[in-house]
Amino acid sequence: MENQTKTILVTGGAGFIGSHLVRLLVNKYPNYKIVNFDKLTYAGNLFNITDIENAPNYVFEKGDIVETEHLDKVFSKYDFDGVIHLAAESHVDRSIAHPTEFIVTNIVGTVNLLNAAKHAWKDNFEGKTFYHVSTDEVYGSLGDEGFFLEDTSYDPRSPYSASKASSDHLVRAYFHTYGLPVKISNCSNNYGPNQFPEKLLPLFIHNIKNNKALPVYGEGLNIRDWLWVKDHAVAIDNIYHNGVLGETYNIGGHNEWKNIDLIHKLCELMDQKLGREAGSSAGLITYVKDRAGHDMRYAIDATKIEKDLGWVPSIQFEEGLSLTIDWYLENEEWLDSVTSGDYQKYYDEQYNKREFV
Repeated sequence: MENQTKTILVTGGAGFIGSHLVRLLVNKYPNYKIVNFDKLTYAGNLFNITDIENAPNYVFEKGDIVETEHLDKVFSKYDFDGVIHLAAESHVDRSIAHPTEFIVTNIVGTVNLLNAAKHAWKDNFEGKTFYHVSTDEVYGSLGDEGFFLEDTSYDPRSPYSASKASSDHLVRAYFHTYGLPVKISNCSNNYGPNQFPEKLLPLFIHNIKNNKALPVYGEGLNIRDWLWVKDHAVAIDNIYHNGVLGETYNIGGHNEWKNIDLIHKLCELMDQKLGREAGSSAGLITYVKDRAGHDMRYAIDATKIEKDLGWVPSIQFEEGLSLTIDWYLENEEWLDSVTSGDYQKYYDEQYNKREFV
C-alpha cells in the first residue's frame, strides 16, 4: 500500500485532530501527496505541523470550505483520489453563543465540499473516497447504561451536534442519491497534544499552571469517553484505506470518566509534575452553572471497527493523560500564546528562528 500513489485532500489539517492525521499520512505514505486545506481559524495553526511542512509529499492550501470558488480551484489544481473532511466548528459553548457560524461552516461547507468532489470526479467514482469525520454527539445523551452503536438514532441537543448531524445526513444522501463513494466515522472525546485550550484538558492544565479557577459545570457528573488523538488518526487511516463504502464506523476509547473524577486525576498528576503539595490543585475547582442542553453521558461501542478492521486503542488513559500533561508543560510558549491570542506572533517568531538556524 505504501508504494501506491494517491493524492488526498485533508480539510482542517492544521487543527487538533487534523494535524495528527496529516502527520501520520505524510510520514506513512511517502508516495502520496497530502494536501492540507485549512482556513487557519483560532483553532487551526501551522505550528501544529512544522515538523512536516517541508516534506516533499506535503502541500498546504489556505482556504475556507464555505467559499465554493476556492474549493473548485483546489479540486482543479489537484487530481484528488480522496477527501478526508475534518474542517468544522467544534466547540459546544461557542455553538450556543454563535449558532449561525456552525450552521454555515458545518452544513453549508460540507455541501460545498460534496459538490466540489462530485463535480471534479464527474460521476466517475472508481477509486475515489469521500470520508467524513464526525462526532458521537450526534446521537444525543445516554442514561446510566448502554452505548452508541452505528445505527443508534440521531438525537442532537446542541447547535454544534445538530450541525454535525445535518452534515452526516447530507453525506449519506449524496451516497444514496448520486452514488458518491462515502465513509463516515463518529468519534468520542479526543485528547492529546496541540488541542486548543478552550477544551477541558488543555484549559485546566493551563489554569492549574497559573493557579486559576477550574470551572466545573453543574456537579461534574457528566460522563465522556476519552480517545487518544493519535489512536484516532490511526483509525481514520484504517477506515479510509480498508473501510466499506457507505458504512459508518464508531471510534471510541473504552474509557468513560465522570468529569469531576477526571479533573481530580488531572489535579493529582499536575501536583506531582509541578512539585506542589498534594491536593493544592484540586483547591482550584469551582462549580459553575451547568451548560444549556448539557448531555449527561456519551459512550461508544467500537466493536464494529475492532471486528471488521482490527483497530483497538493503543494506550491506557492514565499514560495518555500523563503524556498530554507533559506536552503542554514542555510547550508552555505555545499554550500561553494561543491562550492569550498572540499565536500568530509566536508562530512568526518560531518560524524565523528556524530559518536562520
